[in-house]
Amino acid sequence: MGERAKGGVALLVGAGDAIGAAVARKFAAGGYPVCIARRDADKSRAVMEEIEASGGVARAVGTDVRSEEAVQALFANVEAELGPVEICLFNAGANTRAPLTETSAALFTRVWQLACYGGFLTGREAARYMVPRGHGTILFTGATASVRGGAGFAAFAAAKFGLRAVAQSMAREFGPQNIHVAHLVIDGGLDSEAIHRRRAAAGETPADELPRDSLIQTRTVAEAFWMLHHQPRDGWTHELDLRPYIERW
Repeated sequence: MGERAKGGVALLVGAGDAIGAAVARKFAAGGYPVCIARRDADKSRAVMEEIEASGGVARAVGTDVRSEEAVQALFANVEAELGPVEICLFNAGANTRAPLTETSAALFTRVWQLACYGGFLTGREAARYMVPRGHGTILFTGATASVRGGAGFAAFAAAKFGLRAVAQSMAREFGPQNIHVAHLVIDGGLDSEAIHRRRAAAGETPADELPRDSLIQTRTVAEAFWMLHHQPRDGWTHELDLRPYIERW
């Protein structure tokens, strides 16, 4: 990974080109060395080079959040080569829509492994390093499906409900040990390439023709995670929801 950086590291697991990249930029700008972990590390090369060009410290590594051995190796390598993990974000996606009768057991299991089991593995390893130090922040990205199971989203909702439960249990266990565990519910469309493609494929109004501020900006999500990490512990938030002003809920 290169020269060991000073100060606590922000480890972003399952960090893609939308929320993950925005959080990486935000924490790097705030002075934290950033490690972006995703299945294909080469996909984060551009944001890593952008951060380094701005004077920040960034690394991109490949990992599989569904593998216990891979997640353990990720934390061990970051701790040894970059620095102590101070902030850990679990952001793996797996948003899948399919009629229930067409949802195979393999699909249901795969979505759960990525969005729930991977979060358990990541949160557990983060706690194992943070608890002995007596401080740290563990963050989870949630979705509308974390609190409401919609038609066609049985697999995704089951996984996100499960991740929310993992986050709640961790918060109750580790809060008294000075580890802040927070779950951020993204209740609305995110302004990303993925939603632009989905709306175009479905024949819906193009995202860039929607009323202003109809979609959540990735920088808005990054600001929320930054705020959660910097909250004083006499007023920690465990769950926070973000939605555009026009979103029904």
